[in-house]
Amino acid sequence: MKLTIDDGWTATVAGEPLDIAPRFDFRDFCVRVAPYADVEEGQRFGGGTFGSGQWLWDTPDELRSDRLSRELVAAELQLPRWVVDEEDSARVPAEPLVRPGGLRADEVRDFRLEVTTDFCRAPGDAVLTCLRDLDVLDEPLETRIGIAPDVALLVQRGVVVGWSLTDPVRYLTSGYADPDPAPPSPATRRLFTECLDLVTDPVVDDLVDGVPAALARLRAVDEALRNQREDRHRADALLALIATYVEDYGNR
Repeated sequence: MKLTIDDGWTATVAGEPLDIAPRFDFRDFCVRVAPYADVEEGQRFGGGTFGSGQWLWDTPDELRSDRLSRELVAAELQLPRWVVDEEDSARVPAEPLVRPGGLRADEVRDFRLEVTTDFCRAPGDAVLTCLRDLDVLDEPLETRIGIAPDVALLVQRGVVVGWSLTDPVRYLTSGYADPDPAPPSPATRRLFTECLDLVTDPVVDDLVDGVPAALARLRAVDEALRNQREDRHRADALLALIATYVEDYGNR
């Protein structure tokens, strides 16, 4: 199957998906699927790859392929801060199921992959879906290509129109650290949903405007994360962003 990704760049679904666990960096609000452990290592790694990548102050989504094999070797996907309403989120189809597969670029050249704009949250945040635009929901999906564990590209008429992350809490981490292999605690799952509410529209606008109820929610989540004894790796990943919000808005 041939896919059009963006900017006229095409790839063929072939081979195996990446066997790297995604890293959901909550502070930077992005999902990384990459074999490197820090920025410097990533820069060295990038020298042998091509595709979509950051340039100066430009931060598109990233898909990087090996120059020799042309196979996908890394990805970094940004989550939008605009959450669509519940009615539109409910329109995200459950079918078709994910089809695991690798990507092989049809040619060796760089391109630019625009970030998605619309953020859909399934009940309980079991799946996060990021779409190019809401018009995607007006037609059925053609397929879902699972390029890594629980990370899938959404395809419509041969074009990649978004991506999804299943069980995002499991992959919470900070920076380039590997996620905790142990299952998330129920408390972390509850706090994750509350944190997502606070850092996305419309609640984040209430924080900026100093709405007392929103500020009280922020302080309560900050305290709960600091006092949580179990699942500390994920709690710290959430706290990395929430603490910044408390510093910026919480003392009003």
